[in-house]
Amino acid sequence: MMEPMPEHSSPAARLHAGVDIGGTKVAVCLARMAPGARLPQILDRLSEPTAKTGPPEALAQQVLRLLDAICERQGLARAGLGAVGVASCGPFVRRAGGIEVANPNICGALAGAATALPNRWTQVPLQAPLAAALGPGVRLRIANDAVAALVAERCWGALAGSADCAYVTWSTGVGVGLCVDGRVLAGKNGNAGHAGHSFVADLAGEAPLCGCGNRGDVESQVAGGALAARLGVDAPALLVAAQQGDARALAEVRALCGLMGRLLYNLVATLDLARISLGGSVFLHHQALLLPLLRAELQRHFPALTRGVELLPAGLGHQVGDYAALALLAQD
Repeated sequence: MMEPMPEHSSPAARLHAGVDIGGTKVAVCLARMAPGARLPQILDRLSEPTAKTGPPEALAQQVLRLLDAICERQGLARAGLGAVGVASCGPFVRRAGGIEVANPNICGALAGAATALPNRWTQVPLQAPLAAALGPGVRLRIANDAVAALVAERCWGALAGSADCAYVTWSTGVGVGLCVDGRVLAGKNGNAGHAGHSFVADLAGEAPLCGCGNRGDVESQVAGGALAARLGVDAPALLVAAQQGDARALAEVRALCGLMGRLLYNLVATLDLARISLGGSVFLHHQALLLPLLRAELQRHFPALTRGVELLPAGLGHQVGDYAALALLAQD
């Protein structure tokens, strides 16, 4: 454990906090951003399931509580932090200039009555309550988690040196961060890259309902949070069975990779990408099975666009979420 930091330490010497908000869990880490170091030094980490009950402010309150707990473990007050970076699942909605989260894996009212989530939220406040609690002395940066992961992968991971690239997460949901001509794309509300809600299957009324209210989009077809309802088996069980040689499970996984491959092809064809980094719990836990299938699916489409495009596992691996939040602070 590190020595407690004196309250009068300069902002440059203070620890930074990274917050990773997903549809399944919220993770908070503390790190030292040492000048010249290849990576921030992560000193401590806490995580727990994402809050989905109570008032809409429950998510921001959970983040603050976790920040307090991890700061206490390191012997400092929340106000002693130098900065807090938040990489959150989206989409984002701006209200009075502040970011609120309208994520279908957190907000139970987005798809109408047909939801298993225990709330009737349509969006939850994030930036306003965090900024008010942290105060002007703690710098706060918030970005979509896939965009933040893209920044981290370009800083320290598999996308380093690539000007035309994407980060794609295949997890509870499906998210994308995009960079073209060396510029990370944001969009009017910070939602550029929400390709998980683009359409890959037109099954009319037979298509599964996504938590956002769409039918036939990528997330409703392949996301880890959708498979149990759609196929009757959760993602880990399906993928383990496929890896063990179960023919029916392997056929289902090939179909999933066909749909995810359409998304990857659409990104490459639209943005003329050179490299895509893949992360997320569904992919990273089973990349030996999934990566060859995804590469084959991409390569079978229009070679003039796809020839030479690299599909790579996230260079930061399972820590990409922690480093994503910290990368937002490293850019300032």
